Amino acid sequence: MHAKSLAVAVSAFGLVAGCSMMPGHDNAGGQKVTLSGAQEVPPVTTSASGTGTVTVGADCSVQARITVTGMQPTAAHIHAGAAGANGKVIVPFTKEGNDTFVAPPGAKFDAEGCAAYKAGQTYVNVHSDAHKPGEIRAQLKGQ
Repeated sequence: MHAKSLAVAVSAFGLVAGCSMMPGHDNAGGQKVTLSGAQEVPPVTTSASGTGTVTVGADCSVQARITVTGMQPTAAHIHAGAAGANGKVIVPFTKEGNDTFVAPPGAKFDAEGCAAYKAGQTYVNVHSDAHKPGEIRAQLKGQ
């Protein structure tokens, strides 16, 4: 590799690495969540559970991956709502396979949703036919 090409490659790598260090980006992979029926409002008695990661960028873009066990999930979302309260859907997820949901490409909070997230007033929940309002839930911590 020529010295000039090497310098360009090293500079590009530095730029990419620097972007991953920007505020709002977590190099550990985002916020880890554990979903349970006890966190639903009202609480749900279920053996179902879920785990995943939610990452919110400085521009309020959303990346998420949630995997569930012990249930037949029908939908998953991020909702606006403080702990102990229910709220409207603000980021719908896409189902991948039988037990996994992801935020679709380009998912992003609007200004109101971003403010709710930053205040710790958003949550992820997963719905089922047995528990249409939500079977398992995890509150997001915000930033």
